[in-house]
Amino acid sequence: MEQKEFIYKILLLGDSSVGKTCFLMRYTDNTFQDIHMSTIGLDYKLKNVQLEDGKMVKIQVWDTAGQDRFRSITKNYYKGAHGIILIYDVTESKSFENVKNWMNQIKEEVSNRVTIVLVGNKIDDEENRKITTEQGESMAKEFDIMFFECSAKTGENIDGIFNNLVKKVVENFAKSAESGQKLKKKKAGGKHCC
Repeated sequence: MEQKEFIYKILLLGDSSVGKTCFLMRYTDNTFQDIHMSTIGLDYKLKNVQLEDGKMVKIQVWDTAGQDRFRSITKNYYKGAHGIILIYDVTESKSFENVKNWMNQIKEEVSNRVTIVLVGNKIDDEENRKITTEQGESMAKEFDIMFFECSAKTGENIDGIFNNLVKKVVENFAKSAESGQKLKKKKAGGKHCC
């Protein structure tokens, strides 16, 4: 019987217009479109990622709509997520303030084994920047998650974000599977007959 290939599920979350779709397109297709079109519901892309040890893994990256009217739909896709990239726009204060709301929603919907990364996008627009790197770092520290800044427009740091996230996701998944095996052995070893 052929073994099914395992796919790691990654979600992109954040307010509307923070650049989630551009972020995804830059990573998967190395393209950028200046014209903004809101994501309606959900979309996803598959990509093979080579880890530092040479191992290839497949990820499925879900681009979610940021508008409130789609929140109930996107919440359904939190289930089974291995990693979450929470994006805000460094030129838009409201998107940064809403990080706390997104984190509360994430904590309600996913297990604590899910790897979460906070990302400040649009660093290419330095003259309109409202959120400093230090503010982003502080927010990430508050939630004990990784932090990065990037530009979907120029491609700066996009690959680095995904490489760090996928590495951590694979490590966490391996630890989780290992502890599950130990628990099974312990339960099986605890049964006595007669």
